[in-house]
Amino acid sequence: MEIGVGYFATHDAMDPGALARLVEERGHESLFFAEHTHIPAARTTPYDAGGDLPRKYWHTYDLFVTLTAAAAATSRLRVGSGVCLVIERDPITTAKEVASVDLLSGGRLEFGVGAGWNREEMANHGTDPRKRMTVLRERVEAMKQIWTEDEASYHGDHVSFERIWSWPKPAQRPHPPVLVGGHGPTVLDRVLSFGDAWFPNHRGPQIVERAQELWSRAERPIDVMVMGAPNDPRVIETYEAAGIRRLVHWLPSGHRSVVERELDAWESAVAEVHGTT
Repeated sequence: MEIGVGYFATHDAMDPGALARLVEERGHESLFFAEHTHIPAARTTPYDAGGDLPRKYWHTYDLFVTLTAAAAATSRLRVGSGVCLVIERDPITTAKEVASVDLLSGGRLEFGVGAGWNREEMANHGTDPRKRMTVLRERVEAMKQIWTEDEASYHGDHVSFERIWSWPKPAQRPHPPVLVGGHGPTVLDRVLSFGDAWFPNHRGPQIVERAQELWSRAERPIDVMVMGAPNDPRVIETYEAAGIRRLVHWLPSGHRSVVERELDAWESAVAEVHGTT
């Protein structure tokens, strides 16, 4: 099982390049960054995790600038989006950003995607929250055409273009892994439709149960990776025994000393199971 970390890269905390170097030096396999273009000041959608929304949500750097900084500072570390809110992005532009980071990093990008939970945020980008799952699917499908075809076309209800040229192509073939986030009742359908892996947040034993359902339905290899794994050796051991490929633990957004303390705790929990990170 692979071990990584996640981070909200904010302008008032440890910068993504320095963090990436630290994480790589300490032997972690991957580093994932969260994305929010903004947070509406007037918001009725409740925070998915409950309680008040942490301020880091509206203080993050741009996702692809962050990924570029992390990739440029490292040579082995997998860098990824955890997750990219594709429903808030133009698919042609995003396809070029993904391909550019993947090529410049030597094929180290993990492309986590999701539809998000903040309805006001997505509405500000012109996306009808009621149609966000269809928008997500079409935009990912359209990007795959751009990544894999010299002359790409796509026609859907929300994305449509005819015969376009777009380079560079990604270093990874046919494209970087598409990791589908989410927990809803139809998320496994989306993974099976256009994902290479399911990438849910840690929510207890139901993740393992649903992973088994996913694998029983799949007609091709599909990985399961869990974001937000806790510092609990029993949880880590359970996920490993179930065949989960990667666990990612959220680090706090803060100065180096704050980040290192949490890294120590995460590595200690992993060491109880693995012996090393």
